[in-house]
Amino acid sequence: MTTRLLIVDDHAVVRSGLRMLLENERDIEIIGEAGNAEEAIQAATKLKPNIILMDIGLPDLSGIDATREIKKRLPDVAIVALTIHEDEEYFFKMLEAGASGYVPKRAAPEELITAIRAAATGQVYLYPSLAKLLVRDFLNGGLPVDQQAASDLTKREQEILAFLAEGASNDEIAKTLVISPKTVARHRENIMRKLNLHSRAELVRYAIRKGIIKA
Repeated sequence: MTTRLLIVDDHAVVRSGLRMLLENERDIEIIGEAGNAEEAIQAATKLKPNIILMDIGLPDLSGIDATREIKKRLPDVAIVALTIHEDEEYFFKMLEAGASGYVPKRAAPEELITAIRAAATGQVYLYPSLAKLLVRDFLNGGLPVDQQAASDLTKREQEILAFLAEGASNDEIAKTLVISPKTVARHRENIMRKLNLHSRAELVRYAIRKGIIKA
């Protein structure tokens, strides 16, 4: 299945570089570009992409506002932030707006391609150094809301939750913890059941919405 991709960045040189990088990938089709938030909203509405690469620092509205508006109009589109901003404020606000990925511009090209492919399959991809922020307060006991549900997680489930937030697969978690993939899958089901979640994207939004992570 080919991923239909829209690139949003206010720098033409950056858009050109991204196009050169991604157009060689057989499973990615670049269907359009936008240089500001309003263009991005209009292009998304018209072209119906599967994935949008979204810069945060746009000249009119922010990429956060654009993401929020696009998700209202097109709930099924996956938006991956590609930005210079790596601080907590932008990171959490972008996820809260509905982003399915967050990659800094300093990341290797392979990281960006991996993020696009993950988002295309309904997964959340977060750059490792940023993903750890999602579980920091959780593992430190920072549970001001819905404390009972989170406290039901075992120590092993908390470990696996951390790996899930970093985007690790069941096989990768199993190898690291020296357990079977089936055991990981069972723990993952228990985590989602206890927290009443159904996907990794919901887990990210749960962490923000319930105060496990403070945006």
